[in-house]
Amino acid sequence: MYDTINFKLKADDVQGVDFLEETPCYIDDVAYHNYSGQEVVTGALGGLKVTITAEQVRVKDGSLCKWYLGDNYQVMGRGDTQRAIEKLSDTLHLPMGRATVTRMDVAQNIIVRHPPAVYLNHLGVLRDSTRLQEPSGLYYSKNTQRLCFYDKNREQRARGETIPELYRNVNTLRYEQRYTQRLRTQFDVETVTGALLYDEAFYIAVLRRWRDTYKSIEKINDITLNFSAMKNKAQLYKMGVLAMVERVGGEVEMIAHINEARLRGELTPKQAHDLRQAVKEACQIREGLTSQSEAVKELDKKIMEAVRFYR
Repeated sequence: MYDTINFKLKADDVQGVDFLEETPCYIDDVAYHNYSGQEVVTGALGGLKVTITAEQVRVKDGSLCKWYLGDNYQVMGRGDTQRAIEKLSDTLHLPMGRATVTRMDVAQNIIVRHPPAVYLNHLGVLRDSTRLQEPSGLYYSKNTQRLCFYDKNREQRARGETIPELYRNVNTLRYEQRYTQRLRTQFDVETVTGALLYDEAFYIAVLRRWRDTYKSIEKINDITLNFSAMKNKAQLYKMGVLAMVERVGGEVEMIAHINEARLRGELTPKQAHDLRQAVKEACQIREGLTSQSEAVKELDKKIMEAVRFYR
């Protein structure tokens, strides 16, 4: 499930190794620089970038999964992660299991029945996150992490890269959870190291967080008018609001329309607040009055299946 992993190995983590003297011997495209009197060596290791100073070695900006398995369509599980870090250690002649992880992407490509855009249209609000829908995909930003949902095959074609045979001519939705800052705080550990990534308890916790974050996203359901479940006019009115919300693209879009109307002066702040509250209350109704989208059911099931195995 891991993809991009950024590592930082400090001189304090390794005894008796001269980074500037030894490490450049094991990388390609070596270039020497001087920044404000500090010697810096840069290079590459396959698709990974390597930056070396006297104090540290950084390996970053590339998919560890692609580097080890050949592409990042495959799932790099716990065992593959351990073997990839051991290979990286052997290649650089450095103990990368001791390195601090400064970025960690957890991702999987999911073969789905419909084009990925269908599923994105059913993903609504995520609490305390900013939702941004772009032509390239759907993104949620929340403090030190980001969620990404997009068409993996479309991205691959745009980059001019080959799509593996298994994924050709099928719909492939990619779901990524990216951690880019303060991993130690987010996972409540002293340090997230290369070796910790393949620790069983930590790996299970990472996968469960990936699953549970998806589950926390409010799903925009298809609306079915179930008159037998309506017992009063209030429920009928709320069903009408739900149908309108669905028609404009979900709760997020409906609230955006209300906010724009307030900014144009068409609604007072009190009126806008009352309308937003009515939308939120209507969207909380589920049982009996709404039916879950077949696409949402499919994606829910496949996300749950993805975390079933921890190897």
